[in-house]
Amino acid sequence: MPDTPGDMPPAQPDAKAAPKKSGWLNLVVDYGPVLLFFIVYRRFSPADHEAALQEVTAVIYGTVAFMIGAVIALIVSVVKFGRVSPMLWLSTALIVFFGGLTVLLHDQFYIQIKPTAIYLLFGFALLGGWLRGKALLKTLLEAAFEGLDDAGWMLLSRNWGWFFLAMAAMNEGFRHWLSFGGWLQAKLYVFLPASFLFTFAHMPMLLRHGLAAEAEEDVITHPPHE
Repeated sequence: MPDTPGDMPPAQPDAKAAPKKSGWLNLVVDYGPVLLFFIVYRRFSPADHEAALQEVTAVIYGTVAFMIGAVIALIVSVVKFGRVSPMLWLSTALIVFFGGLTVLLHDQFYIQIKPTAIYLLFGFALLGGWLRGKALLKTLLEAAFEGLDDAGWMLLSRNWGWFFLAMAAMNEGFRHWLSFGGWLQAKLYVFLPASFLFTFAHMPMLLRHGLAAEAEEDVITHPPHE
């Protein structure tokens, strides 16, 4: 006699299912290194910014903290979430590369040019994929926003591609016209809010393309970033 439903053993959880990300922890992983950079730089930055030696020292200390924070964020992502998105791998690699040049050469140029390099890389990659009919943003983020259809991913990839190119241009403008401290404040008070506002602005479009209401938090806590 076949087993009745009551006699069936309970279903076993899928061992391959990735752990669900915590929203706040995901934001810490994404933006914690930048905040750490800002805090350490401000701690060691001289009151008189004409004191070149102390200013360079503050930049180097901040850069070292940034690199350490980025590597820790990568490790946390592996341990807690079981995976690392290609975007986080690339961002961390470029942080370590440009940060290492900054420390070795005592030149803040390299850590300031790092966002431009990342923005251009992601911007051209996303737009190139869009022109070929491929939504590369989904691959870069390794995120599956529940219910979002292919057309929605394509629009998201195209729009973030253009946004990254605009951010690259803005970073170059701030790098040329602001002091290092001013540029760093712009990272916190201009770039981060702009990214969140750009993400929020897409919510109506994403919902029209099938995004489940319960997946809105995933979109907000998985914004593309440099």
